[in-house]
Amino acid sequence: MKRIFLMFLLACLIVFGAGCSKESENRLQDLEFTVVPDGEIPAELKAAIDERKQNDFKLTYSAEQYLYLVVGYGAQSSGGYSIQVKELYLTDSNIVLDTELLGPEDTVESGSEASYPYIVLKLPMREEPVVFR
Repeated sequence: MKRIFLMFLLACLIVFGAGCSKESENRLQDLEFTVVPDGEIPAELKAAIDERKQNDFKLTYSAEQYLYLVVGYGAQSSGGYSIQVKELYLTDSNIVLDTELLGPEDTVESGSEASYPYIVLKLPMREEPVVFR
């Protein structure tokens, strides 16, 4: 009985240990970026955003020597939303981008019209795949 209990305990530790471990990633460096104003978004990218803006979306786009990372949060019931870039960094094999949608502040007039918050980040061209969180 004691042996069965120890085997069960060992199995649980292995399962829970594997499930709780975070993706193995070696964070190499934070990446610098620019938030692209609406009027400076390349036309082809702007068209792709307009096609997708009704729903949540994430996409990458490359043009010339730049990589664009785009995160959209779909239709919202009002305006006044903003998007915070929590992290943008390079690992051994990926670019990782983590953003967060921030709701309208009570003091800001958000209006009653729907909005489609999204953010476009521009950084120097990189070849690594992008992981959106």
